[in-house]
Amino acid sequence: MTQTEDRREQTTAGDGARFGLTQSTALVVGSIIGVGIFSLPYAIAGYGPISLVAMGVATVGAVSLAMLFAVMSRRLPADGGPYAYARAAFGNGIGFSNAWSYWITAWAGNAAIAVAWVYYVETFVNTGGTVVWSILIALVGLWIPAAVNLTGVHSMGVFQVWTTVLKFIPLALMSTLGLFFVTWGNFTPWNTSGDTTLSAIGGAMAICLFSYLGVETASVAAAKVRDPARNVGRSTIFGTAASGVVYLLSLVAVFGIVPAGALALDENKASYSAAADAVAGGSWAGQLVALAVIVSGIGALNGWTMICAEMPLAATRDGLFPARFGVLSGRGVPAFGIVSSTALASVAVVISYLGASGATVFTTLVLMTGITSAIPYAFSALAQISWRLRDHRAGPTPRLALDLGVAAVALLMSVAFIYYSRNTGSSWYVVWGPFLMAGGASLAGIPVYLAMRRGMTEPADVPTYR
Repeated sequence: MTQTEDRREQTTAGDGARFGLTQSTALVVGSIIGVGIFSLPYAIAGYGPISLVAMGVATVGAVSLAMLFAVMSRRLPADGGPYAYARAAFGNGIGFSNAWSYWITAWAGNAAIAVAWVYYVETFVNTGGTVVWSILIALVGLWIPAAVNLTGVHSMGVFQVWTTVLKFIPLALMSTLGLFFVTWGNFTPWNTSGDTTLSAIGGAMAICLFSYLGVETASVAAAKVRDPARNVGRSTIFGTAASGVVYLLSLVAVFGIVPAGALALDENKASYSAAADAVAGGSWAGQLVALAVIVSGIGALNGWTMICAEMPLAATRDGLFPARFGVLSGRGVPAFGIVSSTALASVAVVISYLGASGATVFTTLVLMTGITSAIPYAFSALAQISWRLRDHRAGPTPRLALDLGVAAVALLMSVAFIYYSRNTGSSWYVVWGPFLMAGGASLAGIPVYLAMRRGMTEPADVPTYR
């Protein structure tokens, strides 16, 4: 049996068991819109309203990445997304490092989502913020989606669609009705960070990136998408565009309703709930928003838990990851990948809470994932530039300038995200914590690579441009 036939047999149980355009778009939207955006104002309030510019820049980067993955998925609709592109362009060594880096992004990102999710759960329980209980709540948030994923693709897809619908409600309301309650005086002072304008925008932008992680999820899970050459690109563009619109408008509303100084307070960690309470003049509105965000967080964790297992599953089939990641359960899911990734996310949550508290826990995890996600993003952009220049040498090609321009913007944004992923604070551990955690997790991949390198298959030839 050929490798292609083997992959088709293992990942396809008929189109009915795969995601159509609606479900794959819900996967993208559900993975992008988790609880990161709902806790983002609290995390970036220290920079002031200038953070809105940072969000605009991050949105440009996210749209560029969405366009990049949409084009590349038509050319190479392979499961693994960024990993598959890097491996096809630069070989197994670079492919492994990208797969490992993205896998870190997935489970560490789940840890960050869980921490932000706790902010809203604590609207109802553990209102005093006792650390031990915060950790336990975060662990519950991690393991419920893992249990849903273990039940199979169909259950996961249905769960994703409904949680995506519910999470859009508070964002849509804040993006429309919330704008009527903006007090424009709240946008001054513009920069409260004490840094230069460029440094403030860069620092806030690195945190804002986390809110857009997920633009590539349809390409990562291409094996589970029906007609991936067509639907992966469309769902990527649709999902990113929808998320970007509600992100920008709702963030303007939140900063305009609640002053930046108030947003930075611990009692306003649930930023959108605080804004809803300010509008309604009571706590009931904030509690409704908190309930919607709790559902949103579970939906995001549901989608990302699947991605945590899909990346190593794709790498295993190419001989890059240990075989256990490629074993499917009786329900057709990579159970070992789901469980091991959730366990690592649980460890990251505990370590982060022990090392810091408040917004620092969230931002440290966020910046760590910014570093580890920017690496495969950058290599995907480099792969596209390499392939399009090769196409051009072979003869006239359509949309060359557009494709190269999009790839160049995506590359520059990826480098900028890494550069600005330093934390604020007086302690060296806090400032360089994101790099230390990302570096430590990355170094753990070296013995895995050395053990697996002799069994790695050669990448297939890159298809011609469509």
